[in-house]
Amino acid sequence: MSRVTIGVDVATAGVRALAVDGAAVLATAAAPLPAPVRSPDGHSEQDAGAWWPAVESVLRRVTAELPGRGAEVRAVAVAATSGTIVAVGPAGEPVGPALMYDDRRGAPYNAKAAELAAGRWRALGMTVSPTAALGRIAWLREARPDATGIRHTPDLICAHLTGGPVATDSSHALKSGYDPLTGSWPWEVFEAFGVPESWLPPVVTPATVLGEVARPVAGLPSGCLVVAGMTDGCAGQLASGAMAPGQFVGILGTTYVLKGVTSELVPDPSGAMYSHRHPDGWWLPGGASNTGGEAVAGTPGLVALDAAAAERGPAGIVTYPLARSGERFPFTSQAATGFLDGTPADEVELHRARLEGVAFVERLALDHLRRLGVEVRGPLFAAGGGSKSPLWTQIRASSTGLALRCSPHAETGYGAALLAAAALLPGGLTEAGSALAGTGTLVEPDPGEQEALNASYRRFCTGLHDRDWIDEELFTTAIG
Repeated sequence: MSRVTIGVDVATAGVRALAVDGAAVLATAAAPLPAPVRSPDGHSEQDAGAWWPAVESVLRRVTAELPGRGAEVRAVAVAATSGTIVAVGPAGEPVGPALMYDDRRGAPYNAKAAELAAGRWRALGMTVSPTAALGRIAWLREARPDATGIRHTPDLICAHLTGGPVATDSSHALKSGYDPLTGSWPWEVFEAFGVPESWLPPVVTPATVLGEVARPVAGLPSGCLVVAGMTDGCAGQLASGAMAPGQFVGILGTTYVLKGVTSELVPDPSGAMYSHRHPDGWWLPGGASNTGGEAVAGTPGLVALDAAAAERGPAGIVTYPLARSGERFPFTSQAATGFLDGTPADEVELHRARLEGVAFVERLALDHLRRLGVEVRGPLFAAGGGSKSPLWTQIRASSTGLALRCSPHAETGYGAALLAAAALLPGGLTEAGSALAGTGTLVEPDPGEQEALNASYRRFCTGLHDRDWIDEELFTTAIG
């Protein structure tokens, strides 16, 4: 029997779909979305009416490439940007633009929500940020008298697929205030804001079957299962192969993100890390730094610089390559700024030091997990554009002391396809993800460079500590 599934990624800039069978990607297609409209006062909107036509287009193109022209597709799941919501009317149709993940109109409500349910957020190890979707729900309740509720991006897409309203998943609902520890919405907050229960969709676990395609639509056959997905970050983590306790992935894109799996919820008192709920009941802690690939973005001749830096070996200088003020992970400090300890001999040494600086952020993130009592089992999975640099990956492995496995399919759509497959298999997500075992390139630490990198890491941590950006406990853990 066919096990072809499709994962749909509805990102800010566009939609991408992948048809997957095990570890094989059979077909892909993408379509753009209109750019969000942003204003200086913190508004950020997108036309929610553009989502379904784009999804329908990519689904038709993907299914047209399959041998059975879509007849073999057994399940589909949708992943989208975390924190984007839209007000809907009685028929579930949008009654205004979507308010994006970075819209700040709910900031005053979020500040109040942090106080109203302080114990709840403390137990979860979460902070209610100014851009949390929770506050925007309260804002919409007052600003849109024609609305009867809110929906997340996948809720609208899946309703088009099933022909009727569907539940949301606990992952997309997290920034809307859903409490995955108690399995409930924070009614003490919503009641204070005048948000009725009818405004919020029911919530299910990711990989739960939401319904079926009632009639052929967008190239999908009748009876195709529509399965609850997860946010883009969580789906991307699953696609990397990090889906069992102790497994973590370092995603090196514009910024550096560390995500993984723990068997129990590990609250982070610092607020630098928070957790989604794993489909199998475990937890998905993670955090995002303000540095990463941005450290070398726009540098001319990167390939040549990498080659020269690889020949040169570890840098004699140390840098914290923070492109803008403020850090959020693995420590939180609004005062943090980039620094350079030493004078580079030339552009090659400065380039090498920047690569090492980002690797030190990754190592510090792992040390932050250690101080919280979290076990990280190697290899560390690696994903993101920065992982395509053999030198950078080697530096990361040598700095952390962990082998890095570069994941071949670490993208959101593939993770969504895995969630769709999990609904078909008796072993659930574990069985669906088994196809990834052993795939990808494994990069081992270079013993010849580790002593120099360890010394530079201690200088790096000392620089952070001397500036009062990391506390004594993290400093001691890192250099001990």
